[in-house]
Amino acid sequence: MNLNTILPKVESLSQSLQAALVDKINHKTKPLGALGQLEAVALQVGLIQQTLTPQLSNPTLMVFAGDHGVVNAGVSPYPQAVTAQMVLNFLQGGAAINVFARQHNMRLRVIDAGVNHEFDANTDLIHAKVAAGTANFLQEAAMTQSQCEQALATGASLAKQEAAAGANVFGFGEMGIGNTSSASCLMSVLCAIPIEECVGRGTGLDDAGLAQKLSVLKQAIDFHGMRGDNALEVLATFGGYEIAMMAGAMLGAAEQHAVLLIDGFIATAALLVAAQLQPNILQYCVFTHCSGEAGHRRLLAHLGATPLLDIGLRLGEGTGAALAYPLVQAAVNFLNEMASFESAGVSTAEAGAGETA
Repeated sequence: MNLNTILPKVESLSQSLQAALVDKINHKTKPLGALGQLEAVALQVGLIQQTLTPQLSNPTLMVFAGDHGVVNAGVSPYPQAVTAQMVLNFLQGGAAINVFARQHNMRLRVIDAGVNHEFDANTDLIHAKVAAGTANFLQEAAMTQSQCEQALATGASLAKQEAAAGANVFGFGEMGIGNTSSASCLMSVLCAIPIEECVGRGTGLDDAGLAQKLSVLKQAIDFHGMRGDNALEVLATFGGYEIAMMAGAMLGAAEQHAVLLIDGFIATAALLVAAQLQPNILQYCVFTHCSGEAGHRRLLAHLGATPLLDIGLRLGEGTGAALAYPLVQAAVNFLNEMASFESAGVSTAEAGAGETA
């Protein structure tokens, strides 16, 4: 498989409308900058869509599921079988992401990227399994280069299909017992940050469990002895099929000039890989929240990201993306519907009068 043919090409955003968008934002009936981050989001969405009147259509949440061989080394208090059980919960509509997706009229797409379970035929599940879980990266690479490329290409193709069906805003989520271990290693190696600063409690490890997890991940990183200058090699070594497929979907959606809603620690680790492959992708990303998982705040800082929410979420599933979506809607709505000083007949502030009403 030729990587140059499977990886989407993400364009740098044209800045030709920036001055006009800023002018439109600044002439709304409010003090300059009074809508805070919503103003930055409105500008960003306008630049992504290259219009002064952006529209959000068919918001879609793509939740990727996969299992991790490193779970056999005791890095999670939950058994691997929980991954498949939660996928069934998604399909039955009972998970948090189902609740929030329904609340905000977002389409939920659940993808089996590599769960160690054979699901029955189900029209609501996208069957895209690369393999039945990754290998234990404490002893060998999590996946082969070919499997890694397959996951990336499949994710890109799935996102392009959703875009062709009318989606121009995507949220990304995941489910996979052990995937905070994978994300921690990806972060540590790709960002050259000590693993101690990347590892958290995941699904609720106690102190002894956290110490065990840290010990395993340190051993794994030492065993492979890699540098972070080859993102694909690092992804194949430490990643999960759901992480790789999500990275591909992010690239595919950005290629279609969609708005990307980035969820928590796992999704941001997937983006970290995607950004090393196509740096322009960061221009399309709205960082929806800062996770309560240790390491996420540091990872956001590494990417120069300012999240919209910081409310202690650490569930995954794309829940932060779903909860933040109304804020993105609000940004687009004020840009399109809020009166200007001129149209409302409201006097503007006198020169030098400051920015508060």
